[in-house]
Amino acid sequence: MLDLPGQPVLDKNALVGGCVRLPVQVDGARLKAEVAALPASMWGGAGGRVGVHSAAEALFLRGHAPAQGQLPIEDRPALDLLPYARTIIEELLGAPPMRCLLARLPADTVIAPHIDRAPYFSKTLRIHVPVETHELSWMLCAGEGYLMREGEVWALNNCAVHAVWNEHPTLSRTHMICDFLASPALLDLLERGERTLGRPMPEVERHVSSPRARSTAGG
Repeated sequence: MLDLPGQPVLDKNALVGGCVRLPVQVDGARLKAEVAALPASMWGGAGGRVGVHSAAEALFLRGHAPAQGQLPIEDRPALDLLPYARTIIEELLGAPPMRCLLARLPADTVIAPHIDRAPYFSKTLRIHVPVETHELSWMLCAGEGYLMREGEVWALNNCAVHAVWNEHPTLSRTHMICDFLASPALLDLLERGERTLGRPMPEVERHVSSPRARSTAGG
């Protein structure tokens, strides 16, 4: 099972809770333009991800999909074309990066409720950087819904039940998703982050848990 031997298990319920908006920002327009300039041939398919995650296109920037096994966590070719994304990954949070990917969720598509259970996930902190999004993209985590906007940086407790609904009828939603080892700098950002931005979203909860949503969510 996917693991990081020697790394401590993190209490992500205490450190993150649901989702935390970190007190840092990125240049959203620059990141979006850089990702948009990637060759179309680099996209297509789920990047080796399976189950609920196969609903989204994925392009790995570091490492490989967990379903592909305990492969080395190293830079992938796409990252060479994304100098600003590299700066975000390597410098912004002051923490060692692990797996990183771009995930593009098509219009009117759901990532069904799930928990990331492998030991690796209990030893890393999951960060989301919206690349291209809109006002109808909902992240659900630990019973609350969140709207993540371009330019923002969020921590997600992926050891709690979480789901995504891109409700927009025509627009996709792309996030850069990276796992980091805990560091004093990143733990300080978490401590200073905004923790009260979620709210109950019963209609979104019902939709992502519905049979129709699950039938189109890849698992």
